[in-house]
Amino acid sequence: MIILFNKPYGVITQFSEHNVYASLKDYIPIKNVYPAGRLDANSEGLVILTDNGQFQNRLSSPSSNIKKIYLAQVENIPKKDEIVRLEKGVQISSYVTKKSKIKIIEDPQLWERDPPIRKRKFIPTSWLEIKISEGKNRQVRRMTAAIGYPTLRLIRVCIGDYFLGNLKPGQYKIVE
Repeated sequence: MIILFNKPYGVITQFSEHNVYASLKDYIPIKNVYPAGRLDANSEGLVILTDNGQFQNRLSSPSSNIKKIYLAQVENIPKKDEIVRLEKGVQISSYVTKKSKIKIIEDPQLWERDPPIRKRKFIPTSWLEIKISEGKNRQVRRMTAAIGYPTLRLIRVCIGDYFLGNLKPGQYKIVE
């Protein structure tokens, strides 16, 4: 079984109880399925759940090189040379990120986030489409911060051949 879930902001990617955040058990009433990878509580978007351990491991493992696409709203507007630097790979802690594809995009048509992101009167924001083939802990946020553009909102829209589509936050659908 494969389930696509649009994880809302403020939800953790686990089924167990949490003191602060809602969890998958509050949204997915199906037993014996597990997330293939994670999104931190502050991130939104596509999470794949499955009852197939082999499939789960393949999707979760950085060595699988499975494409993931994120939409990241960042503070300010990155310059072309900074985008190129991100694409080539940046130093994060003890590793350098793999090559990626990044482009500035028009503001996407999305649901409102609750709570909304912070807005600053004199600092614009921009949206990036970020395609990576790894997925280390808070990687996209750390990548944009490494070039001086903090991520304000992060939404995963694709993992491999699976897309978020028109699922609203908190909705899921069974695809296999």
